[in-house]
Amino acid sequence: MPLRRLSRRLRCTRVAGCAAGPTHNAPVTTLLATLIEASARAAATRSRIAKRDAIAGLLREAEPAEVGIAVAWLAGETRQGRIGVGYATLAALRAAHAAEPTLTLVEVDAAFERYASTAGKGSAAERSSLLRGLFERATASEQDFLVRLLVGELRQGALEGVMLDAIAAASGVPLADVRRAAMVTGSVAEAGRVAIAEGAAGLARFAVALHRPIQPMLAQPADGVADALERLGTAAVEWKVDGARVQAHKTGSEVRVYTRNLNDVSESVPEIVEALQALPADELILDGEAVALAAGGAPQPFQVTMRRFGRKLDVARMRAELPLAVFFFDCLHAGDVSLIDRPARERFDALAAAVPPPLVVPRLVTADVGAAEDFYADALARGHEGVMVKALDGRYGAGSRGAGWLKVKRAHTLDLVVLAAEWGNGRRRGWLSNLHLGARDPAGGWVMLGKTFKGMTDALIEWQTHELLARESGRSGHVVHVRPELVVEIAFNDLQESPQYPGGLALRFARVKGYRPDKRADEADTIDTVRALHAAQLARGS
Repeated sequence: MPLRRLSRRLRCTRVAGCAAGPTHNAPVTTLLATLIEASARAAATRSRIAKRDAIAGLLREAEPAEVGIAVAWLAGETRQGRIGVGYATLAALRAAHAAEPTLTLVEVDAAFERYASTAGKGSAAERSSLLRGLFERATASEQDFLVRLLVGELRQGALEGVMLDAIAAASGVPLADVRRAAMVTGSVAEAGRVAIAEGAAGLARFAVALHRPIQPMLAQPADGVADALERLGTAAVEWKVDGARVQAHKTGSEVRVYTRNLNDVSESVPEIVEALQALPADELILDGEAVALAAGGAPQPFQVTMRRFGRKLDVARMRAELPLAVFFFDCLHAGDVSLIDRPARERFDALAAAVPPPLVVPRLVTADVGAAEDFYADALARGHEGVMVKALDGRYGAGSRGAGWLKVKRAHTLDLVVLAAEWGNGRRRGWLSNLHLGARDPAGGWVMLGKTFKGMTDALIEWQTHELLARESGRSGHVVHVRPELVVEIAFNDLQESPQYPGGLALRFARVKGYRPDKRADEADTIDTVRALHAAQLARGS
């Protein structure tokens, strides 16, 4: 029986008096099997439009309470995050399965919620019983889906951009409105729920709110300072600080600091909290970079700075050993005024009015290539990785790589995802060394660009071996394939055409600059960015 008809029949059995079909007041529940069917259709195509349509079709039929669940699962996540169950535990539960699909999205989500919240004496047995009961009610295909969802191996190409497209298509709300709601709430699932339940009117109530972090705006690479100014005209040129992205919210003396992943790290960075508490402004939302400085004032490597984040113990000792400086470069809210839709020049003026110069990133506004090159050279001499070049009339495109922000670095770098790794030889025997590197395909999946074993310290190799084995998804000979979760910053000289890789391009002289624990895989650079860099390289004749 087709899933839609089966779903209709099951809905009828739960509602008294339902014969030919559910009444208008019937509580409609979507089967897990129906979502799996949509997931399979999305995974089976490389077409972004086809992926959108497969997801939108499911969302149109879902009830408001189900939309957030469906959005999260189709993006490969649970609403509860990682609930702490491993592959071996799940695999052992697949001995028996149901013949017919009966599980609904709400039932499974409730089981996840109970599992995640169960603690204390006897909790291990209770959790085991809960999962066993869930898997016994699941069909074989549902068990496979649940395993992949819970261990993070669900890959169907429903990345955030596709999901936003699908929500817009399902709700009839303009994509820009959906994207903005996701931006200011920090939740695609919440934006989807409201868009489908309440339409544009519901989304209109979302606004930037203090102590509710928003997704940060990201930058695109430029082929040098001259290229950036040619594209933007008169622009702001700033230091590009290789630190940890922070977003600070202030109301009176209450200050919260969030990472680029929207995690609250206020307790780990007391010097940033204190610096904001000392400002006279009552209400602020600031965007910036925190960086650990050496004794002479030079910035420490990114990996050193990141030792300060996520720690709640020994904060005072770490503060003494690795004091943080903060450089704010944008102001998104000041007083009772939201500035996110204002042009950058107005946001920069608001920043300068609210924050003293030592806390503001050095900035030069110019259209003169020579002056910008001098500023860039000075930034490099001070130990920074380059400059940002920003359009003065640009709005803050939260959560996206806006064309109004361009980054210029000394060496080409890309944020790529580790797809696999090879066991090393010689002194690296017993460690995973040679990394297989992939760029994100906006249509779904990953495009391999090459391998590298260069630029790694012994400590980094030991760390990555542990982390990659924890994400192992299979082996072929001496290659360990892993879930594409770890983002690594790769420096390289240039790009070359290569028939060896599916994207037709390969990195030359690639080396590891460092892992980026602050970035998710869906924030990695895309194959489109790589192709644009190659086109610029050809235009230079190099």
